[in-house]
Amino acid sequence: MTWFYIVTATLAVAIGYVGWKLTSRSAYESAEYRVLASEGPFEVREYPDLMLVTTPIEFQSQGNDGSFGRLFQYISGGNDSGSKVAMTTPVFMENELQNSPGQMGFVIPKGVAADRTPEPTGENVQLRKRAGGRFAVLRFAGRINEETRTKTNDKLRDWMAGRKLVGEANSEVAGYDPPWTPGPFRRNEILIRLK
Repeated sequence: MTWFYIVTATLAVAIGYVGWKLTSRSAYESAEYRVLASEGPFEVREYPDLMLVTTPIEFQSQGNDGSFGRLFQYISGGNDSGSKVAMTTPVFMENELQNSPGQMGFVIPKGVAADRTPEPTGENVQLRKRAGGRFAVLRFAGRINEETRTKTNDKLRDWMAGRKLVGEANSEVAGYDPPWTPGPFRRNEILIRLK
């Protein structure tokens, strides 16, 4: 009888692990970048131009304002070619700017962007090029909310100041994991474009 429980537990763990791997960040294409400098969780990166599909977001809503759903509809075939577009990482979220909402954006896979990026058909969804360049980046775990965004933004700006790096006033947050990933295992980043 003990063997039965051991075999059952082993199978359950194996199935859980395979399911997690198929839905974790490692299962998706990720935006390319080159690390120019690294110091613990801080990095300076060089990003190429990226094509994004974007929609307005209220940052505090964390996608519960319909923003994630609008973008998911696009990659599920809500575009002028009716084609599915693979999910990628990270999901970029820009803060609200004065007189304009924030933006949530999915990175268009490299192969799709190089060929022909389908035009969105959904309301409040558009294609936008994210210009490449150098960014200061701080990686952090946990849930993305106003508190963690502010705290990591301040830490990153302090680190930049100590290295005489000058960045733009605005920052963006990048999330790499599905919503069900436990907080301590989540990969999030705050990015500030360098001048």
